[in-house]
Amino acid sequence: MSGFDPAAQIASRVNEMRESAILRMARLTRELRARGADIVALTLGEPDFDTPEIIRRAACIALEDGYTHYPPVPGLPELREAIAEKLRRDNGLDYGQQGVLVTAGAKQALANAILALVNPGDEVILPAPYWNAYDILVELAGGVPVVVPGDAARGFQPDVAHIAERVTDRSRLIILNTPCNPSGAVFSREVLASLAEIVRAHPRLMIISDEIYEHILYDGARHVSIGSLPGMLERTITINGFSKAYAMTGWRLGYAAAVPELCVAMTKLQGAFTAGVNAFSQKAAVTALKEGAAEVERMRREYERRRALMLRLLQEVPGISLQAPAGAFYMLPDVSALLANAAGGLPRDDLALAEWLLLEHGVATVPGSAFAAPGTLRLSFATSEDNIRKGVSRLREGLQRLAQMLPQGA
Repeated sequence: MSGFDPAAQIASRVNEMRESAILRMARLTRELRARGADIVALTLGEPDFDTPEIIRRAACIALEDGYTHYPPVPGLPELREAIAEKLRRDNGLDYGQQGVLVTAGAKQALANAILALVNPGDEVILPAPYWNAYDILVELAGGVPVVVPGDAARGFQPDVAHIAERVTDRSRLIILNTPCNPSGAVFSREVLASLAEIVRAHPRLMIISDEIYEHILYDGARHVSIGSLPGMLERTITINGFSKAYAMTGWRLGYAAAVPELCVAMTKLQGAFTAGVNAFSQKAAVTALKEGAAEVERMRREYERRRALMLRLLQEVPGISLQAPAGAFYMLPDVSALLANAAGGLPRDDLALAEWLLLEHGVATVPGSAFAAPGTLRLSFATSEDNIRKGVSRLREGLQRLAQMLPQGA
């Protein structure tokens, strides 16, 4: 043996990365199923619908037409123009084709934006709860995540006053996600206007606005793009994609939109990492934008039915509190009352609870701590009604058992 240790050669930036709790629960679920366990998964935020036929057919036609070669790094001109038109029409954002970059999923768009803007030591404000990829990407860029806790009593709307208190000379970005994963909150125009006022008052501060769930809304909720507010177009990078609304998760198609100077910087990064997204998928995305609205609405209505079902079932579970989500396809019940008095071998935090529910009751959830929302569990209703019924039933059984095991008088 040479004594050479390959593991010792791995860069510190990789060794310091934390395993995503979402991916950890998915991995544990797969391992248990491989051993024959019956597991109901309410974890991954992936539509259970197949990509609509009209979009699949467009990809097949593109393949037959020879769209199998390297595309331009920023994307096919026809897709960039279709995205620019969509942003003008639906969001009041006039970036133009030169301000659009097509990416391998919205996560790459986020990575491009963060790496293009954040220097080591820069602070990035993250209103909680937030998708856990944000802080990982900020740390990879050498930035410092500044978490501003959320409040279920306020419907998980960003706490503008607390955000203002956390802004310093080192603040570079605020990352927003509306509709929000994991809370389902849809940020109001009034809250966004207040945040815009904070941003405009600081010469270096900008917004990354992740709007991947914009079409999945309920109870008359309205999505507002913060970049459409006065003075915010040049201060905002808008992130979106095709995974959620169009059920195109496996296609890996997203985009970033910003003023051309910022788009050029992000394109430069993408050229170094991945270059352009596969061409036939981009052709299918043009069809999605131009002809897919009816399919988007069909799936949204189904999510709405599933939301009503999960909400009704969860409201019957004792020991939890819950806010009805106005968007996306998640619920974030608060289970902290059941954890506060746990003792002995009982789960004492949401991380331990999620693993206990999986191992003991066969239901996979995601601990809220993964989203800076400790004491909660994220449940996805992007699954069948049968899975929702079985999953919530198992959750109820587990939480009732936990309550019975608590010390008397707790």
